[in-house]
Amino acid sequence: MADILQTIEGQLPRGVVGSTIFEGANIVVYTTDTAFFKNGDSQIKDVVNTIKKRVELRADKKLLMKQEETEAKIKQIIPQEAELTQIIFDPQRSTVIIEAKKPGLAIGKGGSLLRTVKVETFWTPQVQRSPAIKSKITNKIREVLYQDNTYRKKFLNNIGEKIYKEWNPDKMEEWIRITALGGGRQVGRSCFLLQTPISRIIIDCGVDVSSNGKDKYPYLEAPELDLSTIDAVILSHAHLDHSGLIPYLYKMGYKGPVYMTAPTRDISALMALDFIGVAYKQAAAPLFKSSNVRDMVKHSITLNYQEVTDITPDVRITLYNAGHTLGSAMIHFNIGNGLHNYVYSGDIKFGKSRSLEAATSYFPRLETLQLEATYGGKDNNYPPKKESEEALIKFANDVIAGGGKLLLPELGTGHAQEKMLILEDAMRNGKLTKVPIYIDGMIWDINGIHTAYPDFLSNALRANIFADNNPFVSEIFSQVGSPHERKKVIEGGPCIVLATSGMLVGGASVEYLREFADSPNNGLCLSCYQPAGGLGRQLKEGLKEAKFDVNGKVEIVPIKLKLLSLDGFSGHSSRNELMAFMNNINPKPRKVIINHGEQSKCLDLASSIYKQQRTETTVPKNLETIRLR
Repeated sequence: MADILQTIEGQLPRGVVGSTIFEGANIVVYTTDTAFFKNGDSQIKDVVNTIKKRVELRADKKLLMKQEETEAKIKQIIPQEAELTQIIFDPQRSTVIIEAKKPGLAIGKGGSLLRTVKVETFWTPQVQRSPAIKSKITNKIREVLYQDNTYRKKFLNNIGEKIYKEWNPDKMEEWIRITALGGGRQVGRSCFLLQTPISRIIIDCGVDVSSNGKDKYPYLEAPELDLSTIDAVILSHAHLDHSGLIPYLYKMGYKGPVYMTAPTRDISALMALDFIGVAYKQAAAPLFKSSNVRDMVKHSITLNYQEVTDITPDVRITLYNAGHTLGSAMIHFNIGNGLHNYVYSGDIKFGKSRSLEAATSYFPRLETLQLEATYGGKDNNYPPKKESEEALIKFANDVIAGGGKLLLPELGTGHAQEKMLILEDAMRNGKLTKVPIYIDGMIWDINGIHTAYPDFLSNALRANIFADNNPFVSEIFSQVGSPHERKKVIEGGPCIVLATSGMLVGGASVEYLREFADSPNNGLCLSCYQPAGGLGRQLKEGLKEAKFDVNGKVEIVPIKLKLLSLDGFSGHSSRNELMAFMNNINPKPRKVIINHGEQSKCLDLASSIYKQQRTETTVPKNLETIRLR
């Protein structure tokens, strides 16, 4: 560690370096010399070529223009057409965040305007897109990250010191193993522990939202897991079955980093806060507090797709698009300087949707693949996507024609946005009868996060947003933000309601179902995964009466509404898509670990992959450990 910092300082002119510190896996040189700050980029590039690490040059705090003057200067340099919405200063790291509705105009041709801001103010500018829909959670997260940032600067430096500590593989036996702490032969509570002789990494830490028993949470009491020894947590995506227990880790004393994409950070924080709210509504003590969610955000390190970063001395990761939900990622691990390459796929969609591109299937190197089997059974194939969309629109028109209301229980992230795009397109083109479409639950906030990160969306949707043709802000959608507004929807005329949760395990969707269920004019379309034993699965299997908890009393409601079950909208890959992914993946893995599926589906998919590709497959149970090398 000391050597790398000394190498950098020794390669730069004497007297220009104020300090050199780590910022996670990156290195930042703070200079006290104004001329070097303006003209030293070429010498920094020479350093990068020597040490093969990312190095950034910033001005020491002593050089920074006063914040009030800098704000005025930025508004003078950036044209009004860029539509600045916010300027956030991070003095501890000498950076200024410029938020604009049109970031391209704020950046300028070839970055010219940002260079002008940098040279004239000595602050290092970063540009972010303003959400088309205001998101309280995104604003709150930015406050946590940029205000009073002394702690975060020290935290990131400590991470770098651990990453660059001495590691000599010649002095130790090299081995790698993965332990299933949740998600083995089941859907829900995904959690895995990756171990090497010097690294301990948790991959996902979720909760089974459909369970009320002991199997709701991962095996965090397993003897292999000691939070004081964990080097990093990596989150594949924001759904609660993968993210729901990460704030709890901070409650239990974990103080290390959690790596994810920026959209995943924002959405997982929102879902964690909603998880707390649902607990209070059910008169139950929440497992963690909002302060623990804040800790998760404060310790987050976000990565873009295909951005390579070291996270421990012997582990380097790269995130790739998983196609499942906004910001979802497959995690590629390069372990031991090329000793072994392992991909944890998380949840994947190997098929293009309206909102996302299909999952990546190319990796630089690959020996072991971990693959989901949510719909891995031989009978788990969907009808063509177009056919499912047409069935949804026909069902909606039939319900509306009968004077009824249609309920679409949705996952707040991904699933709901896909339905909104389908409904908006159908109504705009005259295929869907014009009625109000109400958005209830956290969906609206997550729409805001979608508009804040268009680079993670499909090419077509991103182009529409850049062209100010954003379907998420269409006038056909109305937000339901209070019990009073919800009551007006229930008592009003024909409409379509999108509400969380998609699995009918609490949330606004259950309240609407209780009110809509007794009328044969109303409709319910189930298109999310429905776990065994859950209300949604029971309805699909012909349930005639449902029990609802109303203010502590049980209310029994007859099920008379029309029911349509559609499988074509899942953010998970169908059986055919999973097999197509295996056929297209490059390079071919030597071993495939199957998880995240009911036992029969995991075993079926593993068997099919082995028969077709002659690749070793394994299906671990929870608490089983597999040696990768």
